[in-house]
Amino acid sequence: PVHLYGQSADMDSIIKLAKKYNLKIIEDAAQAHGAEYKGKKVGSIGDVGCFSFYPGKNLGAYGDAGMVVTNNERMAEKVKLLRNHGRITKKYEHEIEGYSSRLDNLQAAILRVKLRHLNKWNESRRRNAKKYNELLNNIDRIITPYEANYAKHVYHLYVIRTERGRDELREELKSKGIATGIHYPIPLHLQLAYKYLEYKKGDFPITEKVSQEILSLPMFAELSDEQITKIVSLVNCYKF
Repeated sequence: PVHLYGQSADMDSIIKLAKKYNLKIIEDAAQAHGAEYKGKKVGSIGDVGCFSFYPGKNLGAYGDAGMVVTNNERMAEKVKLLRNHGRITKKYEHEIEGYSSRLDNLQAAILRVKLRHLNKWNESRRRNAKKYNELLNNIDRIITPYEANYAKHVYHLYVIRTERGRDELREELKSKGIATGIHYPIPLHLQLAYKYLEYKKGDFPITEKVSQEILSLPMFAELSDEQITKIVSLVNCYKF
């Protein structure tokens, strides 16, 4: 499962499905550092949890970085092999084909310092999302994100939906100096990389519809109430 935008997936349903079909659960927590599912930290619920420390994440390094967590010793040893050219002990002996995916010491040191601030930054993001919701809920044309009753959302992204005029709204905000994003404009089943699966446009109509409606508004821990109010006022002034 992917804990998208900072909100956990419904893990009980996923665990039930995994048990039924004897599947392993790999959590994609790349956007969900510190997020929770029923009081448990995401990334610690399945068999394996994967985190990204790309600079733009809630917990970001100063370059590319990531982490895999697991309580399974066999899986942990396999990951150690894969990250280091397929070797663990002797320098020039390779047990399997692997990759060069080691976290360098500089990035680890930066992350170690930033980690102690993560909870504070996440709470700031949650406060900012609450402020956005309070102001945007008065605009009929906008659908705001919600926090599931089982989740503690950490709002890596704050993504609204508008049923029409999304691209025009984005251009209007850009003209006023407000950067936005679309996460993500092309559904997976329409990506060239998955052409071999032979899906076509119309196979997942809800996904395709939502991909044309979503817009990520500015979201970061240091965002002020004044900035949020300005952004929302510009959204409200736009004629859909």
